[in-house]
Amino acid sequence: MKLAVVGGGSTYTPELIDGIAGRRSTLDVDEIVLIDPDAYRVEAVGDFSNRLLNHAGHPARVRTTSSLEEGVDGASAVLIQLRVGGQRARRGDETFPHACGCVGQETTGAGGLAKALRTVPVVLDIADRVRKIAGDGTWIVNFTNPVGIVTRALLNEGHRAVGLCNVAIHLQRTFAHLLGAGIDDVKLVHTGLNHLSWERKVLVDGEDRLPELLAEHAEFLGEHVTAPVEWMRRMNVVPSYYLKYYYGHDEQVAKQRTERPRADVVSDVEEELLKVYLDPEVVTKPEQLEKRGGAYYSEAAVQLVHALTSGGPAEEHVVNVRNEGTFDFLPDDAVIEVPSLVDGNGPRPIAQPPVEQRFAGLIAGVTAYEHLALEAAIKGGRDRVADALLAHPLVGQYTKADQLADSLVKINREFLPWAGA
Repeated sequence: MKLAVVGGGSTYTPELIDGIAGRRSTLDVDEIVLIDPDAYRVEAVGDFSNRLLNHAGHPARVRTTSSLEEGVDGASAVLIQLRVGGQRARRGDETFPHACGCVGQETTGAGGLAKALRTVPVVLDIADRVRKIAGDGTWIVNFTNPVGIVTRALLNEGHRAVGLCNVAIHLQRTFAHLLGAGIDDVKLVHTGLNHLSWERKVLVDGEDRLPELLAEHAEFLGEHVTAPVEWMRRMNVVPSYYLKYYYGHDEQVAKQRTERPRADVVSDVEEELLKVYLDPEVVTKPEQLEKRGGAYYSEAAVQLVHALTSGGPAEEHVVNVRNEGTFDFLPDDAVIEVPSLVDGNGPRPIAQPPVEQRFAGLIAGVTAYEHLALEAAIKGGRDRVADALLAHPLVGQYTKADQLADSLVKINREFLPWAGA
């Protein structure tokens, strides 16, 4: 099987390769093509990836190319993990909202909208070319943020796509460790949207162990996801790490204003990693890779590709998928992040218990924003940007929405054809 990775020059691509090397018996990959316009980065990552595979005794080989058409030709699955504008653009996402007292973050709020505007047109163009070259049967696995909006764009255009995030698998592994349970024995009732989710049940052999986790490990979990212990116990949930930007918005803004932007930190880590990758003596995953983020990305991606391409029975994975009645308060074409049964026919959401109003309201509000954000990304226009921001729970004021829209367009003008010179 051939696997293609768009954005293969990313410094966390070796996480994926390491995951493949460790699953030789289940994922039958013999060729991996890393596609990236940055020859220096992709060649460094590609050479190191081959050393990882050789060291693990895996027969697959990695090739690199700058040509999308060459890279995806004959691929069974294409992973998209690109970053339009690089860390420089990310730095803008993380800082320009502060002028209006809003959180700066690359996947939610005004920063997340900026990233969506830059990213959606590029990903849709790539997907069209993938379908033309590789065929309608090729699966597109989207790991590009904001995952929910980008995946909805792909599905709206009829692409065979599924969105993936590492939040659920990270929490699953954490819960398994705390409970002393086998990783595959832990199932989550993971409810919400990408980067807006709650764990409402943690099932081990059909028994909900969430009350035990909250009784015995709430302090650790609260620190892990940045949430108050008593609130988690009262709500009987563990929220995702990203809920802190909603529930602790003002505290996060104050903190961001005094801290170094994450983009700058990642840039330094990437520079360090590339030096390691260029060392021919290094044949195993370096410790520095943990600083890059994306924990358990490799496991989530490899397992999902296996489910989509192996022809075997359906497997349960938490993915970004069409709602199709799963949440009765959302339109069917909304993209939600929930446990789903996945096989060669794609993902099918697993039915969930009714969602409590305290969560359903926020899910519905952010879904409405994502609809407007996608319209702005596809159709363009400063007013559409302002309308989307006004609908976002983290903005929601006329003056702030207008000021942020003007700043967003100005900062990202080079990536927005409709914005003019």
